[in-house]
Amino acid sequence: MSAAVKKAVIPAAGFGTRMLPFTKAVPKELLPLVDKPVIQYVVEEAINSGIDEILMILSSGKEAVINHFNPAHELEARLSASGKSELLAEITSIGRGAVISYIYQEQLNGLGDAVKLAEKFAGNDPFAVLLGDTVLDSGSDLPVTGQLLDEYSHCGHSVAAVEAVPQEKLSRYGVVGGTWERPGSMRVDIMVEKPAPGTAPGEFAVASRYVFTPEIFPALRATLPGKNNEIQLTDAMKHLAASGRLNARVIDGKRYDLGSKSGFITANVDFALRRSELAGDIETELEQILQKRKNNRV
Repeated sequence: MSAAVKKAVIPAAGFGTRMLPFTKAVPKELLPLVDKPVIQYVVEEAINSGIDEILMILSSGKEAVINHFNPAHELEARLSASGKSELLAEITSIGRGAVISYIYQEQLNGLGDAVKLAEKFAGNDPFAVLLGDTVLDSGSDLPVTGQLLDEYSHCGHSVAAVEAVPQEKLSRYGVVGGTWERPGSMRVDIMVEKPAPGTAPGEFAVASRYVFTPEIFPALRATLPGKNNEIQLTDAMKHLAASGRLNARVIDGKRYDLGSKSGFITANVDFALRRSELAGDIETELEQILQKRKNNRV
């Protein structure tokens, strides 16, 4: 029986260059998805998957992320005094259910380098990794991270979330290939980061969620700087795959990359349309906008 996974690492140290100029002063992880920051969705996914210890890896200037998860006593007092009990409950519940700690990545040397900083936190325990700028909306009652924990309980070694991606988009992602062990579960034999068109080993791309055993740390230490002179997490994962110690789990859910402009806008429209108090007005406005664009093309 594999050890239960109770720890998670959330890398959140990048500059967010794809969302400049907004991210010049505001961490990309605090971009709003309707009225909740992206990283709060990520933390809630971890907690709802049974995680109770979280390490966030930040860079200088991202103290606002810490402030978001710290108590806001003055705000809470104002909400209480004005009788806004529902909003007060929502504010005080942020991050509840897990102990959250923080560490700084002093030099931004890549995702692999960020994960390497979690070695002391992980100790001898398996741990999940959730990228802090990506929301994964589960297609079932089990969060995507929970789906990976289920896979880990079967295979007992590291697991990467993957999703099917159209051929024309595979060159944007890390792509895996391997042997299917059971429906939705693949033993990974090969990983290719951003393959050239027509060279991908399959149709399944890595989807921003992982479970690692401590085996990842010696693999990271053995990994030389790659693209952009950074330590690439996928390069370390290739070491695990070469020893037959990496599985891929096809997720039941949808990935939203909030770090890109199109992903940010699409996600906000999608999530807003699920809100009964917003959907009607937004649908009307969208219909008018699209009709106006159509008329202008005629």
